[in-house]
Amino acid sequence: MDFTFTEEQQAATEAAKAVFAHVAPDAVPSPALTAGAVADDFDRDLWRALAHADLLSLLTAPEYGGAGLDPIALCLVLREAGRVLARVPLLECAAASRLLQHHATEAVRAELLPRIGRGELVITTASDGRTGHDAAELAVTARQDDDGWLLDGVQTAVPWAYGADRVLLPAHTPDGRPVLALAPLTAPGLTRHEQISTTGERYAELRLASVRLTAPDVLTAPGATEDLRQLLTCGTCALALGLGEAVLAMTADYTGKREQFGFPLATFQAVAVQAADRFIDLRAMAATLWQAAWRIGTGTAGALPPEGDVAVAKIWASDGIRRTVQTAQHLHGGFGADTDHPLHRYHAWAKQLELSLGPAAAHEEALGYLLAVHPLREED
Repeated sequence: MDFTFTEEQQAATEAAKAVFAHVAPDAVPSPALTAGAVADDFDRDLWRALAHADLLSLLTAPEYGGAGLDPIALCLVLREAGRVLARVPLLECAAASRLLQHHATEAVRAELLPRIGRGELVITTASDGRTGHDAAELAVTARQDDDGWLLDGVQTAVPWAYGADRVLLPAHTPDGRPVLALAPLTAPGLTRHEQISTTGERYAELRLASVRLTAPDVLTAPGATEDLRQLLTCGTCALALGLGEAVLAMTADYTGKREQFGFPLATFQAVAVQAADRFIDLRAMAATLWQAAWRIGTGTAGALPPEGDVAVAKIWASDGIRRTVQTAQHLHGGFGADTDHPLHRYHAWAKQLELSLGPAAAHEEALGYLLAVHPLREED
């Protein structure tokens, strides 16, 4: 079996490295020293650079101006974004464009997808529902009438909601059928209430009161909501992987230079063992991420449905990134808590990623349910 990435996937990675090489993780004030948001908007200069490098249309079909690549390519780019704590809605916008391409009408695709690729239209996603614990589609009701759809409900912790143009949010019909609604963030009846994330970014609670949408703005295809959830989860794991790799490299550099009793810290067995454990965590995070991204991208059959692989990837990402930043802070000593050092920013982002779309325990429960419903046979 060949586990190497394709030439197109490697080219996307190289393009991402070139763009993110100019990004400083401390380009905004520290969240630890800022009472409100670290910035009012995401990094627009970086967004334009991503558009210029054709990285905003990775998953878009060539007929709409895109590269037509798969979720693995997106996750490779997101890994590079995670290394530098890139403040852009790359994951959310890419996930939304993929869902639109697969489930929207031809007229919607032709209108929106080229604009997304050029960086002219920014779409974020809502995935936390009312509380962050229940399925996101349960938080909003979508009622159909002769003029389209009416949406009522609440979505909390929506990222980049003050910089995006539209939001793709899960909802449910009165008979319990999940749908996805593409709503302008300035639509009548939709109000934003500021929330500050662990990373210091400006999030929003969205309250919808009879928000009216046209029929093409609501995606009713079966499985669309689950497709969005799986891609967002894989992308979150990719961001965590890149962040963890950057933190481990930072730790290796520090312990290789910092001396105690006349020897570099890295030569001490206790330090080396802890760093090796974190390296193993990152390898497991990578292996489970690529397995999950491959499953959702190809639809290949397996012993469990693709959501099983996604759950395993998120379990490793949540636990692995937490252990990695904790070990890094321990081995950095006082520098680990110094707000003049970038490590504390990585810790804040790691905590946000650990809990996003469900912590490890939630995905362990989901995996247990899948194993109960789909018992493995001996040949599996």
